[in-house]
Amino acid sequence: MKLFVGNLPYKATEADLQAFFAEAGVQVDSVNILRDRFSGEARGFGFVEINDDGAANQAVQACNGRNLMGRALVVNEARPPEKRERSGGSGGGGGRQRDFGGSRNRW
Repeated sequence: MKLFVGNLPYKATEADLQAFFAEAGVQVDSVNILRDRFSGEARGFGFVEINDDGAANQAVQACNGRNLMGRALVVNEARPPEKRERSGGSGGGGGRQRDFGGSRNRW
């Protein structure tokens, strides 16, 4: 089961998060803290995967609201990402009408 972990301290690392869950008695299979693609700084949330659903539910109960580096974490089951519509309609370049004919648009 994939768990969402929110309100992470920006200085927290994957190792910090793994240790946080280990202190609660839960072994995690993977940890991923999301980072800004340009600066590399943490975005304040991440995901933890736990293959055993019972252990994952235990992790939610044990870790949700618990402090890590002075911040109360939000831990719950991750929802699948929502499909986002691309801006500008159906690939028509923002929905603008384009006039490629006429004398002013000659190449």
